[in-house]
Amino acid sequence: MRFAYLMCFISIWASAEDIRVVVWDEQQPRQKKAYENFLGNEISKHLKDKPGISVRSVKLDDPGKGMGQDVINECDVLIWWGHVRHHEITPEDCAPIIQRIVGGKMAFIPLHSAHWSTPFMEAMNQRTRIDAAKRYPRNSDSPKVVFDFVPPTGRISPAANSIVTPAYLAMKRHRVATTVRVDLPNCCFPAWRNDGKPSSIETMLPAHPIAKGLPNHWSIASSEMYAEPFHVPEPDEVIFKETFSEGEWFRSGMVW
Repeated sequence: MRFAYLMCFISIWASAEDIRVVVWDEQQPRQKKAYENFLGNEISKHLKDKPGISVRSVKLDDPGKGMGQDVINECDVLIWWGHVRHHEITPEDCAPIIQRIVGGKMAFIPLHSAHWSTPFMEAMNQRTRIDAAKRYPRNSDSPKVVFDFVPPTGRISPAANSIVTPAYLAMKRHRVATTVRVDLPNCCFPAWRNDGKPSSIETMLPAHPIAKGLPNHWSIASSEMYAEPFHVPEPDEVIFKETFSEGEWFRSGMVW
């Protein structure tokens, strides 16, 4: 299972064949203030100049919501940007995406603002199920572990003083866990601020391929503040840490 929550995209692996990249874009009209031809098309334009990469740009209003079998089955890397139309994508729509991610056939890169996108939430749910099974394994000591996976109540931001999801409540009998309630990840954070002020980035893993060519410290001239804790499963790697004008910080590049 391999995907990353990032604010930028850099080639992930080397291959003898072209890496087939699909850039999925909600194409929100407000994007035109910064990208006349929409963000997704700008990313595609940039990647088309890179050797070893073939790129396809799709959008929500395309047939099949831009994610038909002809698109997903021919995709090695799916870059996703969405913001206000997440509800138009159903978990059923995302099932082929999750299958390819879990099967190791596709990398998924949701960009900043796609934290509530349906494929990201479904991927986080799947990772939580995998983590739960590892945390409370069914074995000879506890052969009857039953999991109760509880989804969050809609796309609603968590309070700063709430539990951080995913969260586990295990009940035991005869000293072994038998029932485990798992609150699935909310995939959000307690505070944000869209003031356009600069932020600073620390490259936490400079030797990581995603960080190739980037300095240990760099800045973004105009950013939107997201504040920890981000309600997602523990990532395998944190590539970037972002710090904002009022001291808030966020794991702005994570890999699972």
